[in-house]
Amino acid sequence: MITLKDVAKLANVDVSTVSRCLNNKSYIHPETRAKIMAAVEELSYRPNVLAKSLREGKRNTIAVVIPKLSFSIFAEVASGIEQEAIRRGYATIICNTGDTKEEEKKCLNRLRNGFIDGLIVAGCGANKRLIREINSDEMPVVQVIRELDPLISSIVVDYADIGYRSVKYLYERGCRKVGLINGSMDIPPYAERYKGYKRAISELHLEEIAIDLDSNNRGMKYGYDCTNRLIDGYSHMDAIMAGTDAQGMGVLRAAKENGLSVPQDLQILSMTGYQVGDMLETSLTSMELPGYEIGNRATEMLIHMIEADKNKKIPVQHLRFDATLNERESTSSV
Repeated sequence: MITLKDVAKLANVDVSTVSRCLNNKSYIHPETRAKIMAAVEELSYRPNVLAKSLREGKRNTIAVVIPKLSFSIFAEVASGIEQEAIRRGYATIICNTGDTKEEEKKCLNRLRNGFIDGLIVAGCGANKRLIREINSDEMPVVQVIRELDPLISSIVVDYADIGYRSVKYLYERGCRKVGLINGSMDIPPYAERYKGYKRAISELHLEEIAIDLDSNNRGMKYGYDCTNRLIDGYSHMDAIMAGTDAQGMGVLRAAKENGLSVPQDLQILSMTGYQVGDMLETSLTSMELPGYEIGNRATEMLIHMIEADKNKKIPVQHLRFDATLNERESTSSV
């Protein structure tokens, strides 16, 4: 195996000079640097990154624990994380938990004993103690989308505002029976959106029409099943707010099968929008979350914590973004 000594011998310099040159730790005369790099190229020298990281106590790797990637905002968040990590010289490990307690716990335990410097997590809510322990063990943690522990830094969105604004928007378009398809109240985004929905419904003196079916899968099939139940139970319902774009797809399907025209008979709005909503046969009006930017900022925050002076305590930070209404075909253009 080619070593620093081999490079130094070919370049006719000291080993320490080669090390300083490759690590950019001090000034090296341009001619000397050119000789060293020529030797590196000729010998096809590759540094032992593992040994270097063990010596320095730094792995240049972060992990991301998220519920799912397909048809979810987490795909955009993960993309933002990866791009910012690459820009800063870090590798990324992504763990998809399926939003289950058991799989999330397995991932967290593997990672806390693994080869990473920090963790970005969107937890299911059942492993808060374990995540806090990891953060207390001097491994920085940043929460994204879901803030489950106020003692750990986070980047989220104003979900209560999303629920409130969504009702107001539909009301302005003539809707008076607004149904809500949401998710588990144990997960902050769903709970906060419900609070916003309920506040707007109360202010406008409308009937609360919220449904929650017993299901572990809160995606397209859940949106489909909930819509059928709502249509059966509430006559003349004129709008549905779906918790996610995936649920919104299920709503669109159920509306079509029930002979309802969108948006003439039923207006549909997703409260967690991302790129897929624009590509549907009937494009989906949604509250767009800045997923990519959230991923970027979370990575920036985490790496700052990783690279900070260990003798200085980094204060907990909580950033909150606003959603952006993106009007498409599934709501009236009044």
